[in-house]
Amino acid sequence: MAARLASGTDIKCLKSNVCHRYNIGMLTNLYIANIVLIEKLNLEFGPGLNVLTGETGAGKSILMDALALALGARSDVGLVRSGCDCATVVAEFDSFSPNIARILSDNGIDAGDTITLKRTLSSDGKSRAWINDMPVSIKVLKEVGDNLVEIHGQFANHALLDASSHIDALDAFASGVSPEFKDVLSATGLSYQKLHSLETKERNLRELLEKSEIEREFLEHNVTELRALNVQVGEEDELATMRAALMNAEKNAAIIADASSALNPSGNSLESQICSVAHILERINYDNKNPYSDQIDKLYDCAQTIAEISQQVTNTSTDVGSIDEIEERLFAIRGLARKHRVSANDLPKKLQEMESELNAIDNSDAELNKIAKELAVAQSEFQQNAHKLSQLRARAADELRIKILDELPDLKLGSADFRADISPTTASNTGQDCVQFMIKTNPGSPFAPLNKCASGGELSRLMLAMRVVLNKLDNCVFVFDEIDTGISGATAAAVGARLNRLARAHQSLVITHSAQVAGYADKHFKIAKHSETNKTVTTVDEISGDDCINEIARIISGNEITPESIATAKTLLKN
Repeated sequence: MAARLASGTDIKCLKSNVCHRYNIGMLTNLYIANIVLIEKLNLEFGPGLNVLTGETGAGKSILMDALALALGARSDVGLVRSGCDCATVVAEFDSFSPNIARILSDNGIDAGDTITLKRTLSSDGKSRAWINDMPVSIKVLKEVGDNLVEIHGQFANHALLDASSHIDALDAFASGVSPEFKDVLSATGLSYQKLHSLETKERNLRELLEKSEIEREFLEHNVTELRALNVQVGEEDELATMRAALMNAEKNAAIIADASSALNPSGNSLESQICSVAHILERINYDNKNPYSDQIDKLYDCAQTIAEISQQVTNTSTDVGSIDEIEERLFAIRGLARKHRVSANDLPKKLQEMESELNAIDNSDAELNKIAKELAVAQSEFQQNAHKLSQLRARAADELRIKILDELPDLKLGSADFRADISPTTASNTGQDCVQFMIKTNPGSPFAPLNKCASGGELSRLMLAMRVVLNKLDNCVFVFDEIDTGISGATAAAVGARLNRLARAHQSLVITHSAQVAGYADKHFKIAKHSETNKTVTTVDEISGDDCINEIARIISGNEITPESIATAKTLLKN
């Protein structure tokens, strides 16, 4: 079982007192289950240079296949261990770049402080992926994986082989060697945005002018119509409220009329009829007394109350206004809104837009002349910035060439030559330059793009040289798979030294057959294959101390470790 070491951005290497700090992604853990010869592995990597060694056929390539699967590589059902239903790979990273955070956000994934990529592959060929426990497509997994890890091997797709990345690579290098480069690049971007905005404005105006005669009559009619109606924001709601209130008032007026009629039946007021009854009752006299005096008083009181009610009802205002006028205006407003496919509240804005278009047509010549003058100034400003940017790029390209050529002889690429070609292209935020890295591996051969001229081993070493020089570029972990194939001695030592330099800034994982490279390891893992009853399994163990010396000695002398190989191994240990 693999030895475990605490993960994080400040991990002390077992073999060195040097601590590496990363503000970019670092692979802390790789869990593999049921991948070919691997039953179950849980590897914990540290900062700096993580080296994996082992005998040929022990399963080093399986580890790379498993990691690539977690990063979104195309699945192969042949990776599922025989007799198993499903294979699983989980890769955990302790930090990541803002670019990855953007990708996660765009896909609704909680970034958190760490990121975990998980991939399963079933024996029937079905594959599923997760990022931070959220199901994602393989496309999203690969997009994140490509930004976290760059694998360098004889058959891997190096990011720098994509010519579209070369201008960013050169600009990042230029920013480190030229104090003014970033400011000029920024000024170029701003001047291009201004130029592009004016060009768009001029193009739209010219397109408008081409159809101006047809548009003029249409615009004039609609502007006149909108001005005449003079719709105000919120007016539709206000009119609808008024109409509802007036319709209710109309109903109330009818009710009041009915009440008034009831108070005056047959043209005679109810008040006078009650008083007549009271007068009749007053004529009754028994022994100079009227037994109905109390009732008569109540009748007079009732008549008085009815008189008051009748007066109040008669004087109640039932003015319902002109509901027809309100409905007519509402109909007109809503009809115009439907015509222009906007809400009633947007009609004033629509009027402003049409007035502006009409004004643009009427003042087209003056507007075009104004834009033409602004365009001339913006074009001149952009050209000046772009020209200065090209000059700074050219200087940076020369310096980049010198630095890369300095690296090549020790990597057994002394006959190779490198240059960054800069050629004119369409204007953009980055100026007017197209950048392409070119290489020739033999004297007399023509320069050619990186992916056209180098063999697998040469290409891997060339990429290493470029990454060492451009090591401030990438927010990712580097993986080098047998980069030392076909080299030995001083060349292998040079490769190890450069891997060590790169690993100071970027965590690096290296599968190697070279004792010189293994000697630079901050963490050393030994891969071995064991045959058990009816099965063969691959194991990976972290080694240190004497075990590390013995493994390097085995690489030097083969299976029979000698005192001489032990002594040599001790001299090769650098950390």
